[in-house]
Formats: sequence, C-alpha cells, structure tokens
Amino acid sequence: MKLKLIVLDVLKPREPLIHELALNLVRLEGIKYVDVSVTQVDQETEKVTITIRGDNIRYEKVKEELERNGSVIHSVDKAIASID
Repeated sequence: MKLKLIVLDVLKPREPLIHELALNLVRLEGIKYVDVSVTQVDQETEKVTITIRGDNIRYEKVKEELERNGSVIHSVDKAIASID
C-alpha cells in the first residue's frame, strides 16, 4: 500500500517562507506536488494547509522535514492511499 495524498494542518514560524517550505517538501522522495496555503497569520507564526501528492509519500519523512523547519503538524485532514 502507498500513500498518494495527504492534507495537513500545520503551524509554522514566519520563516521559512511558504514557497521555500514547498520546495523543501517537494524534494523528498516519492513526492511530486506540494501546495501550501496560508489560512491565518499571527505576529510570529502562520497557520497553513499543506496538500501533498505523490507516488509513495512517507509521512514520517514529511513530519521530520516540517519539524526541521520549526513547524508542527496539528492534524492530518485528508489521506488517500492505494494498492499498487
């Protein structure tokens, strides 16, 4: 079974910028597409929705990359898996 899509609710610091975060995530193995949308802005943080699509998304690698950038996953709002 392979994870093909996940939608994450994430709290991130203002830096890195969302395009930098998207580029960092899309470089991970198995990921083909990343969409980062800001849903709320505070003085030091941003709440974002991250949609990730790929052939074989490794959730733990995504989580590690987000944590490396100072971000925290609040929830997984959607997930699609398939048997290949």
